[in-house]
Amino acid sequence: MDGNARVSKVGDGQERLESRPHAVVIGSGFGGLAAAVRLGARGYRVTVLEKLDAPGGRAYVHKQDGFVFDAGPTVITAPQLFEDLWALAGRKLSDDIDLRPVTPFYRILFNDGETFDYTGDAADMDRQIARLCPSDVAGYHRFLEMSEKIFAVGFEKLAHVPFGSVMDMARIVPAMMKLASYRTVYSLVAKYVKDDKLRQVMSFHPLLVGGNPFSTTSIYTLIAFLERKWGVHFPMGGTGALIRGLVSLIEGQGGSVRLNAPVRKILVEAGEARGVELESGEKISSSIVVSNADAAWTYRYLVDGEHRKKWTDRKIDRSRFSMGLFVWYFGTKRKYENCAHHTILLGPRYKGLLDDIFENHVLAEDFSLYLHRPTATDPSLAPEGCDGFYVLSPVPNLLSGTDWDRQAELYRKKIERKLEETVLPGLSDAIISSRVTTPQEFQDRLASYRGAAFGFEPVLTQSAYFRPHNRSEDIKNLFLVGAGTHPGAGVPGVLSSARVLDTVVPDAQHFVK
Repeated sequence: MDGNARVSKVGDGQERLESRPHAVVIGSGFGGLAAAVRLGARGYRVTVLEKLDAPGGRAYVHKQDGFVFDAGPTVITAPQLFEDLWALAGRKLSDDIDLRPVTPFYRILFNDGETFDYTGDAADMDRQIARLCPSDVAGYHRFLEMSEKIFAVGFEKLAHVPFGSVMDMARIVPAMMKLASYRTVYSLVAKYVKDDKLRQVMSFHPLLVGGNPFSTTSIYTLIAFLERKWGVHFPMGGTGALIRGLVSLIEGQGGSVRLNAPVRKILVEAGEARGVELESGEKISSSIVVSNADAAWTYRYLVDGEHRKKWTDRKIDRSRFSMGLFVWYFGTKRKYENCAHHTILLGPRYKGLLDDIFENHVLAEDFSLYLHRPTATDPSLAPEGCDGFYVLSPVPNLLSGTDWDRQAELYRKKIERKLEETVLPGLSDAIISSRVTTPQEFQDRLASYRGAAFGFEPVLTQSAYFRPHNRSEDIKNLFLVGAGTHPGAGVPGVLSSARVLDTVVPDAQHFVK
């Protein structure tokens, strides 16, 4: 039977021909699931193919020893992007998902023991800034004003707009120049804020999307205003609840999510994507293919070289990729009530450590950490009387040559000691569940090129037009969503990449003969 048709049962048991054009989506991360919902709303029959045994991609959920560990994204901002998806499926987000505001957004612990609670409360932020450096309060206000201006252009006007031609890029250059997008995040922050600690507080955000504050374009300072505008949230049940909700939307539209279905290659005929071949040998035909797999991995391993003129092996290998991540998930047999939902523990070095991670590709002796305690908001994610955590350390990607089979436990123990000395006293005796993920697993299990957790590094020369396009430059009817395409990584970014499809993917009616 043609890939654009299938026979399905209806309520009265009679068979009917389902003739909607077929869209195949590779990968069930947030970008892939959002793309599937949008395509379903536009008349496509959608099949999402996931290589793992559960949906989510980087937002996979680990369950062990009574604990629920969200594997990846833990910070939910711009909730209206999810509300839009639910609305497209004729439902309300609030009917399925209980989003709770988190405050402080982040508790920042400096290496000397001083803390800073990063919040959405303007007066509270002023008080804390004045405590560290009174003269920086006015500078912070000017920085936030600049962040709002960048947000108005970079997020509200450009995040969902495709950059398919040089002219698309040329049109925004004047606005980007006016907003100083040629500066790095740290450089722009330093223009307004003079205290060294405050510069770190205001510039760490690119690390949440795979960027080095000292090389990432200052467009990403829009995150400061985005968080101030909409807050930071956490869904009850964990981010896995959002994944389950999106799968429910897809199935409600008549689409499906197939698990344990790794894709071997994208089938291309006469320059057009015509479907996919699974590792099992099964071939699935379709009108369009959308890849939510890592963009570099998609081109390098899922598309034969003869079909690629733009994203050749050489171009991919010469590109800059984000850092890797070492993630330790652990559960404790006691509660740590004084530990915030999100804590950032800054190490003794800032720029030097980032140079080692991004430029030198060296696994340093020191580190900075992001500690997530979801049970601060949702105790149900751990057994009664227990706490669940994950701690993330930015590390070099696999260009470092680190043998993670040998290093993983040594590195985990170093992190354990640091946490025990600071925010989690008695940790070593309290651990009752543990697992780690290294850059090697990001490559081998999650198909992340070079183990880079966020794909292409978000420097200016790899942004907008210069990233892999949402509509493939080489292959007709192949589209990309997720961290590696425009606008970039982070949950708002990958959801926005799916929104771009509304512009570049033909309506389903286009394929009806």
